[in-house]
Amino acid sequence: MKKIAILASDNMIPGHLQERKDFFERDEQMGKLVPAFAAQGMSLDLIRWRDAAERADDYAAMLPLFVWDYFEGNEAAFTAEMAKAEAKTKLFNRFKILNWNSNKSYLDELEREGAPVISTITVERVTETGVTRAFEELETDTLVIKPQVGGGAWRQVLYKKGDPFPSKDELPPEGAMIQAFLPSVVEEGEYSFLYFGGKFSHGLNKRPKKGDYRIQSLYGGTEETYKPSAQERNSARAVLNALDFTPLYARVDLLRGRDGKLKLIELEMIEPYLYLSHAEGEAGENKGAQKLAEALAKRLAE
Repeated sequence: MKKIAILASDNMIPGHLQERKDFFERDEQMGKLVPAFAAQGMSLDLIRWRDAAERADDYAAMLPLFVWDYFEGNEAAFTAEMAKAEAKTKLFNRFKILNWNSNKSYLDELEREGAPVISTITVERVTETGVTRAFEELETDTLVIKPQVGGGAWRQVLYKKGDPFPSKDELPPEGAMIQAFLPSVVEEGEYSFLYFGGKFSHGLNKRPKKGDYRIQSLYGGTEETYKPSAQERNSARAVLNALDFTPLYARVDLLRGRDGKLKLIELEMIEPYLYLSHAEGEAGENKGAQKLAEALAKRLAE
């Protein structure tokens, strides 16, 4: 059996004193990945990402699927650790991809390459003057302000024109992205389409709880399985076609824009939750887990 490491933040390691409240997502995902990978001759260990370089020689590959704290002031340490790990073993996605994907200013690059991207203003620091200009430029009275390096709605702010300006502790600590709030996130939900080895696996629709706009389970968000139309698949494919590489795994998150078309809000290639419960099959028979295992086995054989 080839040993594969699934890298995780400390608070996603079972038994941690401050284990995240959404640890059930880890257990659900690992419950499907472990048997599916075993069928391809691979065993899985869940280990701290901070130990990746030290333990890299023991593994044929490492996948940072649960590094759900890399953006909480840990970006430099995480990046350095992944670079050291890749010098000893195979890292998926590759370090170059992780490094590029860690800063969401990649949206600007993808838009230049023709991908359908939600209109975004990228700033080095959030200021009242800049936000005032953003209201005018994006033609909206409600903005979403989020960190360039972040995830899970961390340090993300929904700001309406005329409200008191958010405090420094609420806003992104450094570089930020400013986007118009799209009512479709509440009315229709956010779509996520999963791709393994460049091939579509499964889709889902995520909705916030009533009175909120955040779709993560930590904030009461819910999901349901969704089968995208050919046109919707084409929107996601246009995003992947804008890349000059094929990631082992990618989650394309999209919202319906004001023009009625799906727009990229985020392309997750570092630590995406894979929502395997929305792929057909349970445990080792889960089609999504099988597709990821097959794609990795193919990469390791090349």
